[in-house]
Amino acid sequence: MISLESRVYPLPSHARPSRKEAQTVYTLAGKRFFDLLVTSLVTTLVLVWLAPLIALAIVLTSQGPVFVVQLRTGRNGRPFRHLKFRTTAPLFQNGFAKHEPEVTAIGRFLRSTHLDEIPNFFNVLAGDMSIVGPRPHTLQYDAQHWTLPGYRDRHTVRPGITGLVQTRIYQKEISGLIQMPHSFRYDRWYVRRCSLLLDFKICWWAISGRFKAAG
Repeated sequence: MISLESRVYPLPSHARPSRKEAQTVYTLAGKRFFDLLVTSLVTTLVLVWLAPLIALAIVLTSQGPVFVVQLRTGRNGRPFRHLKFRTTAPLFQNGFAKHEPEVTAIGRFLRSTHLDEIPNFFNVLAGDMSIVGPRPHTLQYDAQHWTLPGYRDRHTVRPGITGLVQTRIYQKEISGLIQMPHSFRYDRWYVRRCSLLLDFKICWWAISGRFKAAG
């Protein structure tokens, strides 16, 4: 039911993030309470019936596991197993190997609606992720970019299901920040200003953005 698709690219010890960033009452305790509260509501109202339906659709329409697990970089540079619904057909199928994974019909729908990311809520319950935060990257990607000034600061908080980059940056709606050449700098901006109000705003932007896209 689960496949693991990742190689291990550990961050160098001197690339681990500093703990000086984001040490506030909210980030130390309140943010985790917010995560558990939101996840409990989403699980009770949505996941309890939607997740089984998606899993059944994946099983009935293609061969392979329901979930795909990738190693991603978490808080303080620690790797964790990142869960998503599988959206591609197996690379080896019917005795033939494929050069690239083929996105399934149900997979295209899940990607377009971001429903393939629903299992991220299980990562939140496990304490590996947060509702709001920098999106987690693969270990390989982080190992290649850790030398960028300030890059490791994004790992001082738990990675999020959604974040500032996903909700506003791509829409170019934050004045004064648009000239920054790398999205991780927006993540750093979020880390330094993380608060309950900002997390509420990002959640609202994410939800309203989904409705606008659907409309």
